[in-house]
Amino acid sequence: MAKILTQDEIDALLTTVSTEQQQPNLTPASTNGTAQTIHAYDFKHPNRVSKDQLRTLENLHDNYAGHVGSSLSSVLRTMVDVDLVSVDQINYSEYIMSLVTPSCTYTFSAKPLEGLCVMDFNPSLAFGFIDRIFGGGEKMLEIERELSGIEKTVLTRITRRLYEDLEKSWHNIAPIKIEERTLETNPQFVQVVPAGETVIVVSLQLKLFRTTGLLTICYPYVSLEPVIARLSAQNWIDATKKRSDDSATDTNRENLQDIGVDVSVSLARTKLKMGDFLNLKVGDVISTDTKINSPAELLVNNRKKYYCRPGLFGKRRAGQITEVYPVIKKEL
Repeated sequence: MAKILTQDEIDALLTTVSTEQQQPNLTPASTNGTAQTIHAYDFKHPNRVSKDQLRTLENLHDNYAGHVGSSLSSVLRTMVDVDLVSVDQINYSEYIMSLVTPSCTYTFSAKPLEGLCVMDFNPSLAFGFIDRIFGGGEKMLEIERELSGIEKTVLTRITRRLYEDLEKSWHNIAPIKIEERTLETNPQFVQVVPAGETVIVVSLQLKLFRTTGLLTICYPYVSLEPVIARLSAQNWIDATKKRSDDSATDTNRENLQDIGVDVSVSLARTKLKMGDFLNLKVGDVISTDTKINSPAELLVNNRKKYYCRPGLFGKRRAGQITEVYPVIKKEL
């Protein structure tokens, strides 16, 4: 016969179960007695771009924001403020869901980067640009419709200027050549990579009069993968330093273009005693050690720079440069 529990035994079991459920969860302790910090990690959505590489992209596009502000201000004939908001690493599906419909979404290739990238204008921003191009004022536009054919043409011309600025910003990391592909008004039709693919989204906030909107650029990870090793802080510093040195060299070269210098040709040299020099008169012949076939020395500001062959150029005396004068370094 099965054993039947008494009421006291049932109450004791219920008390034991309640006590176990009320015990707090204990944090695992490390071997040295300090609590460990546990970070959640989603293996379905790994971070494929490091923080150092994201910072390099932030520096690159912060520079790009300055170029965009200058270009748009000159095209629209008014001040346009451009600020870098963020550089995020998300899924492509999350990026597409963040875009409004109807949208102004461009796709473009950036060789040697692989695949296609995306540039999206907030509609209020796009219509603000178009209104300003056609002489509009400072009013805020709230229009929810697709672009007309003329409006698409105008916005595409503005976008091409932004492509040129993007090429300049990428030049020191990886020289790219951008080619425009398509313009879509429904972001759901823009499928450049699978929905679960990791993308880098750069968000820029643009302000034109009272109109404020976002300009976003989406780089699929597969596009950045060939140059991902160059997206390091040290590489960015070296590239910036080289760009500064090249700029200084170009400036110095341009400044030296119009500086005048004295150029003269030394045909021959000899030595005379002071008495012979004082007794010189018209018709005297002075012999030198320079042979008639020997090259003459061409001096720039009284410094030997070239060897030349003297002659005539039309009715003018001239010298044809034959070689560079050798520079002899003095030993210390």
